[in-house]
Amino acid sequence: MERVRGFFLKAHQELSSHHSYTIYKQVEEDQGKQLEEDEKQEEGEEDPATLIMHMELQTTNKQGQKERECGRQNLTPKIITHLILLNFLVFTVAFLFGYIAFRGSCQSCKDSVSEVSDEELNPDNSDSTLYWADLRDMFHKYLDEEQLKSSIRTISLLERSSGSPGMTTLSHQIRDMFSQQKLDHVWMDTHYVGLQFPDPVQPNTLHWVDGSGNVLRELQLEDPDVYCPYSAKGSAVGGLIYANYGRMKDIEALQEKNLDPKGHLLLVRIGHVSFAEKVSNAEAFGALGVLIYPDPADIHPDPHKKLRLSNHTAVYGHVHMGTGDPYTPGFPSFNQTQFPPVESSGLPSIPVQPISASISAQLLRKLSGPEAPQEWKGTLSDTPYRLGPGPTLRLVVNNHRTSTPIIGIFGCIEGRSEPDHYIVIGAQRDAWGPGAAKSAVGTALLLELVRTFSAMMRNGFQPRRSLLFVSWDAGDFGNVGATEWLEGYLTMLHLKAAVYVSLDNAVLGDDQFHAKTSPLLTSLIESILKQVDSPNHSGQTLYDQVVVPGQSWEAEVIRPLPMDSSAYSFTAFGGVPAVEFSFTEKGPPYPFLNTKEDTYKNLHGALQGRLPAVARAVAMVVGQLLIRLSHDHLLPLDFGCYGDVILKHIGRLNEFSGDLKARGLTLQWIYSARGDYIRSAEKLQKEIYSSEESNERLMRMYNVRIMRNKGRPEHTCRQGKKPMEQEEIDDAREGIQSLPWLFTINNFSLECYL
Repeated sequence: MERVRGFFLKAHQELSSHHSYTIYKQVEEDQGKQLEEDEKQEEGEEDPATLIMHMELQTTNKQGQKERECGRQNLTPKIITHLILLNFLVFTVAFLFGYIAFRGSCQSCKDSVSEVSDEELNPDNSDSTLYWADLRDMFHKYLDEEQLKSSIRTISLLERSSGSPGMTTLSHQIRDMFSQQKLDHVWMDTHYVGLQFPDPVQPNTLHWVDGSGNVLRELQLEDPDVYCPYSAKGSAVGGLIYANYGRMKDIEALQEKNLDPKGHLLLVRIGHVSFAEKVSNAEAFGALGVLIYPDPADIHPDPHKKLRLSNHTAVYGHVHMGTGDPYTPGFPSFNQTQFPPVESSGLPSIPVQPISASISAQLLRKLSGPEAPQEWKGTLSDTPYRLGPGPTLRLVVNNHRTSTPIIGIFGCIEGRSEPDHYIVIGAQRDAWGPGAAKSAVGTALLLELVRTFSAMMRNGFQPRRSLLFVSWDAGDFGNVGATEWLEGYLTMLHLKAAVYVSLDNAVLGDDQFHAKTSPLLTSLIESILKQVDSPNHSGQTLYDQVVVPGQSWEAEVIRPLPMDSSAYSFTAFGGVPAVEFSFTEKGPPYPFLNTKEDTYKNLHGALQGRLPAVARAVAMVVGQLLIRLSHDHLLPLDFGCYGDVILKHIGRLNEFSGDLKARGLTLQWIYSARGDYIRSAEKLQKEIYSSEESNERLMRMYNVRIMRNKGRPEHTCRQGKKPMEQEEIDDAREGIQSLPWLFTINNFSLECYL
């Protein structure tokens, strides 16, 4: 029996070694040679216990050979039969034991979505295995709604514009809060960027002038300190033309009515496109300057609502057609660093100024010319909406550029298995004005997530990957803080950052819920929405609240990443999948965003007292997303989805094949790239399916492949460049913005020319 036991033990070891080699060779053929060399080395340096057993087996075999030679004649057929049966029985029992043990260690066929365990890497904690339900309940237990409410109110009362003393004080307070939670690493990162501010000595002005340029009367700006960062400095004199929302199709409609914007100032209303795009369109058609105002029709069409934006309030917004510091495009703005003398092509060359609805009504009443189309008419009282031109105006903008230090605050919970892979969670900290919805909610969510995950760590939670919490500065200037950090660490972040989660604009209402995201995260978001309670309807999940029966849930919830989101920068420039969650109102948007009236009182009132509950619902969605991303053995990214996404957008682009051919482009290469992409994704999925989930080496290898192939940026959209002029193509581009500009799957590059 000792001989048989030793034989099967050695055979089992050899079979196990051969099996591991087979799996690893399937995963990474180019490392097979190294593994083969390791096996040869292991054969030359056997384990002492195995070597001793092998020697005993050889000795026993020699003795048994002599005994068999001496007693061969005495063996009867009956004894031989019994020995054969005994050997067969032992072999069968040993095989069954080996099969059961091997099957127990293989989890490749098991759906592990509902189980998250520390047992594999830390056998000492086998008694404290945490399952998905345990982690979800733990997060629910430690998340404090009252703490969220208090933080939002407190932060919204602080003066925290970029570069101000109040911002410096708040930065150190947040750093101290991170340190108090016993995070593994806490640090601050400073950049010196070019920000634009109004001149307190020479404020911006607007005057009526006669044909010779002589001043007739000043139009007193009711919010003189409200301005558009990155407007060109200088003056513009010309007649005024009303251009609706300032979209490309609006300006083209003016030309069809023989109203050429060239040589005129344009009056445009807020909505549909960003401030930067309005100005870019106006400049492209030769306008000399732009005035931007909030029309009551776009802000609060219901006259019975108590909360209304004052007609004497202007709205703040930057006009850089891009993100980051426009004076160091493509370079991180570290202190004492020399940069080439270039500026972003997205900077406008014409002056821009925001004005109130009251001032715009005075301007519209002076316009002559044809009547505006019905859909262009707002709801300013006693105001005829005509297209113009009107009397001559002179706009003077005296904004000045200042080198300003901005501070990013970082706190890290280090992962136990893949500490060099990060899930990044960021929120804008600065605000022009109270900024309750703009940044107070996001900062409060960030602080509460840090506190909650810290409490979970003290109670047994151990993430496999690191969680990096970041508070950004200069978000109101075009996500400058986030983009400069990306530019400084771009090559590392592409390989190390798995996903970016933005907490900005999280609560702007409570009727609808949107996820502006990369396609890789869509399936994961769907599963999480089905497990989070609705803040408005008891007994319903958030998925039940936002999805209309008979409608696609993606059509109701999923949106492309907008350029004014920090999440966009991570995807477009860093190739990192990103998401930004937002509760919004059904219909007109939250009216006080980017104004002095964005206070805690107004935001709480707009949500009819449900602000803490809605903020908590966002925290639950983000928290469960972070648990899955940081603790699942395999990153839950749907890398196979891009095949369908690309096909969808190819269909939309086919309508413009003529325009593409005129530019020397063709869609054939996209079809070829899609085919290679699908084959590569299917190959990786099969390898994952046939592997052991408990094999940490394999899981890390798969995660590295997913992260490296999720969207490597090798070419980004030049800041300020608009590819095509038709709005339909712009709409197609908005959909494709959810894809990285260039992503690589198994060394095959697909470049998005849009």
